[in-house]
Amino acid sequence: MKLLAKFNLILLVVFGVGGLIISQLAHSWLQDDAKQKVTDQAKLMLASSKSIRDYVDHDISPILVPLEQTRFLPQSIPFRVANSTFSYLHKSYPDYTYQETALNPTNPEDRPADWEIDVIKDLRDHPSETEISQVRPTSMGPSLFIARPIHAMQDCLHCHGWPSAAPKSMIDRYGPDNGFGWTLGDVIGAQIVTIPMSVPIQEANHAWLQLLLFLIGVMIVAILALDAAVYWFVIRPLKLVSETADRVSRGEKDVNPVRVTSKDEIATVASSFNRMQVSLAKALKMVEED
Repeated sequence: MKLLAKFNLILLVVFGVGGLIISQLAHSWLQDDAKQKVTDQAKLMLASSKSIRDYVDHDISPILVPLEQTRFLPQSIPFRVANSTFSYLHKSYPDYTYQETALNPTNPEDRPADWEIDVIKDLRDHPSETEISQVRPTSMGPSLFIARPIHAMQDCLHCHGWPSAAPKSMIDRYGPDNGFGWTLGDVIGAQIVTIPMSVPIQEANHAWLQLLLFLIGVMIVAILALDAAVYWFVIRPLKLVSETADRVSRGEKDVNPVRVTSKDEIATVASSFNRMQVSLAKALKMVEED
């Protein structure tokens, strides 16, 4: 195997191992970054929901609650308003969902799905947990959800303690069977926001592919540049020394010495060969004179 081939093989191994390590680290980083982007979007939706709930609780409910003696007004319930508001967002972004759901809701529309029931029970069984974040498969691909517990507060018990204490207008609308028996401080439901990860993952994979192509391009250019340098500064001078040595070994007398223009190791080899050539010429001349 020629010197240049050996050199290229070493470069391919070094660049291949280095490129593999870099690509794996980059892939992991890009996937984590995609997940972080989705997480940030989910937390922004949760913050928006809290703003809506706080606005309804502080500014809307005090106005509407006194009117509920004759007619039930769901606009006075932060729980309901948050769900209704994000239902409009769902029309524009059908893959984005926000749900405030309870294990025993007054409104049947607020009943959780099977997987949401498991999440609520997990939050209820682990009171120290303030948030659950996981990726789950869906029909639209993997989606990330963040769930935060909803606790029964004192204001909630005015309507959800016992049917006898609830507003008559609410009983007339939903009946006395659901949404009651809540206990102060208990986890009765959860705020759950779900955001698809397909687009961020596609962007991460696209960026990773671009990085791979860039690394391959850099490797090819680097190998070509190093090959040219090795040939010009190593192989070419050695080839010249080898050709000169062949001519001397065949008995040619008028062989010009190897030209030395640099001061590196190759130049040292060439200088040594030139001295050997001169010494050999002198020795041959002495033999001929005898």
